[in-house]
Amino acid sequence: MTVPEINYWAVLLATLSSMVVGTIWYAKGVFGTRWSKLANVDMDQAASTAAGAIIVTVLVSFVTAWVLAGASTIAWHFYGGSYLVASLFTALILWAGFTAARFITHDAFERRPSSLTILNIAHELVTLIVMALIIGLWPPAGTV
Repeated sequence: MTVPEINYWAVLLATLSSMVVGTIWYAKGVFGTRWSKLANVDMDQAASTAAGAIIVTVLVSFVTAWVLAGASTIAWHFYGGSYLVASLFTALILWAGFTAARFITHDAFERRPSSLTILNIAHELVTLIVMALIIGLWPPAGTV
């Protein structure tokens, strides 16, 4: 089994970017107040209670960046052309086929407001596009 080439520095930076995007996206002055109302989340809770969620988010963001990097390399090898375009296209397809599709399905069954679903899947799209930009602009050595 061959493992696709991955630039782990780009994966680490993409992981960090996920945290930055989330911090900005869910800030009170951006979408945080609206999200907290729709999701019934108390934004004034102590930061210590969010520590577990933050650790999980970092780990999951790393896995997402790693999978995106590997899938981007596979797509680039298959289609050729620009590594950046392969990375962006891969992020968009993975977002639509997995992230958005699963959010929409689960939120429909849980009867969450559609505006909450849209807010969350838009956040995921922005997160993946930023990750793809980092990964696409910093391809693994020897691939481009």
